[in-house]
Amino acid sequence: MIRFTLLILILFSLTAGSCSSRKNKLERSNLIPEKKLVSILTDIYIADGLLILPKIHNLLYSLDSLSTYYQIIEKHGYTKETMDKTMKYYFIKNPKKLIMIYDQVLGILSEMESLFEKEVILEQERAKNLWRGKEFYSFPDPSGTDSALFNITLNRTGIYTLTFSATLFPDDQSLNPRITAYSCHPDSIDTGKRHYIETINYIKDGQPHTYTLEINVSENTTLHLTAWLYDFDNHPDDSEKHLRIEKISFTYTKVAV
Repeated sequence: MIRFTLLILILFSLTAGSCSSRKNKLERSNLIPEKKLVSILTDIYIADGLLILPKIHNLLYSLDSLSTYYQIIEKHGYTKETMDKTMKYYFIKNPKKLIMIYDQVLGILSEMESLFEKEVILEQERAKNLWRGKEFYSFPDPSGTDSALFNITLNRTGIYTLTFSATLFPDDQSLNPRITAYSCHPDSIDTGKRHYIETINYIKDGQPHTYTLEINVSENTTLHLTAWLYDFDNHPDDSEKHLRIEKISFTYTKVAV
């Protein structure tokens, strides 16, 4: 689609300029520089795509495609006549160079499309991520206040998945380091029955490992989840702890009934 659109634009430019430039001698003087031409063609394609969108089309209903293209050319400091002359020169005198220019435009558009797709994916992941805590936990903690304890309310039936990366270093002195989590009803956090979730023990090799914890909420009720991302059996000093937790996500998946 990109190649087809650009080809149409190029041919249209030649056709539109043929009448006014028919008698003009095809010389290389006063042509639009290659770098500028690439920018113009790139902007023309982007504008062409935007004009397809209903909101943009309605906003600029008084302008047709030709007027938009001419405005783009003028925005770059050139006239329609100069654009016509440039395109006609390359098409007739140096078509190989025109193909190279054309490929540069395709490269820029492909890169922009790739970046946009990555941003869309990241935005979708951010929208799905229910985690509202810290982005990472690091021990020893300079502030001396970081316990890696968190609480989250689970108010929908389905599967909640906690995923994170943990790096436990060999010099860590904690005994049986792990994640500990349990759920209970919000109205009885301190006195109610706790439903402990299966513990995950950390690997102590100084390498990052991905850990996943699933919480299945089968009842149509609200639950309170409490978890310690860094739990242990002894009482190590802060200086004896050496763990980093990052890339934390907490997502929800609805289970079909």
